[in-house]
Amino acid sequence: MSRSATRMTMAAPDDAPHDGGCTCRAVSDRVSQRPLFVHCCHCRRCKRETGSAFVLNAMIESKAVKLLSGAPEAVTTPTASGAGQKIARCATCKVAVWSHDGSGVEAIRLVRVGIIDDTSRPPPDVHIFTSTQAPWLTLPADVPAVPEFYDRKTLWPPASLERLARPCARTKR
Repeated sequence: MSRSATRMTMAAPDDAPHDGGCTCRAVSDRVSQRPLFVHCCHCRRCKRETGSAFVLNAMIESKAVKLLSGAPEAVTTPTASGAGQKIARCATCKVAVWSHDGSGVEAIRLVRVGIIDDTSRPPPDVHIFTSTQAPWLTLPADVPAVPEFYDRKTLWPPASLERLARPCARTKR
């Protein structure tokens, strides 16, 4: 790992609900608790899908994300693994509001941090796929960064690992 892998606390300062939504506000939601972990992904696919240098995804239990308005449409995009990623987009403005990775575990959502009204929260807990990061982008020294992916047990706080095990165990039955 190219940066310290010892960060074990969530960067978000509180568990207060955070509201958000797409650009046209046809889809809005509320995140009711702190994310499990926040990825800042620099992979080529995320950059292409967002038109940006990276994407911030807050991993959180799906039950903690309440749809306040609208009906997102699911679009499956290709992934390097071949499993695909289901992205929930506003049917009107097409902004991505959350996604599910190709694992088939829909108990966990990857909420796009950019849709949260207070975009200062939550900040990233790790930078992933930095092997393809934009060369002009300087990453903060106090946030772990890895060339590809990482071992969850190394970086995640124990409380987040426990929370993750609950919805995943129910889904696998």
